[in-house]
Amino acid sequence: MAGVRAIQKEKTRRALVDAAFNQLNAEKSFSNLSLREVAREANIAATSFYRHFKDMDELGLVMVDEAGMTLRQLMRQARKRIEKGGSVIAISVETFFEFINNSPNVFRLLLRESSGTSQAFRTAAAREIKHFADELAEYISNKHGYSQYIAYVQAEGMVTLVFTAGANALDMNPKEREQLKERLILQLRMLARGAAHPH
Repeated sequence: MAGVRAIQKEKTRRALVDAAFNQLNAEKSFSNLSLREVAREANIAATSFYRHFKDMDELGLVMVDEAGMTLRQLMRQARKRIEKGGSVIAISVETFFEFINNSPNVFRLLLRESSGTSQAFRTAAAREIKHFADELAEYISNKHGYSQYIAYVQAEGMVTLVFTAGANALDMNPKEREQLKERLILQLRMLARGAAHPH
């Protein structure tokens, strides 16, 4: 019986996280969400929320962690696609833009909270973005035999370019996105060439 209760509790917790992500959009950031709205969307009583999360901030931190994990899993999938052949940069950019297209609210959360008003959220979002850069640096270092420092500087530059492009892409039409994607691929290639000859 306890197992069934645990499964139900996890289902409700999942429903609350999904409900909060569904509420986010271009005009509505996490700080504008109300506990009542999230509970209503998840089909639970507002008072039941507290069985799953201490407060909205705890829910937000779980969402930031999840957003970072989603992004890292996606880029791991991109690396698997790369193993089958093709341009590392083009496939990575394509995968990233698919993520923005399919999960704009997940990306919006990471983007907004990395410069938001909550110190806890800023720290959590910065940590997720750094994990992303660390994984990329390790990949670059292994692939090209660069020192960890050069690999990290390249990865950090790439992540900055990609996140900035992603932020701009959210409000673009498909044609503008395609043009942005082409420019981004060129910018990343320039950065990669510079990393090969740092002095």
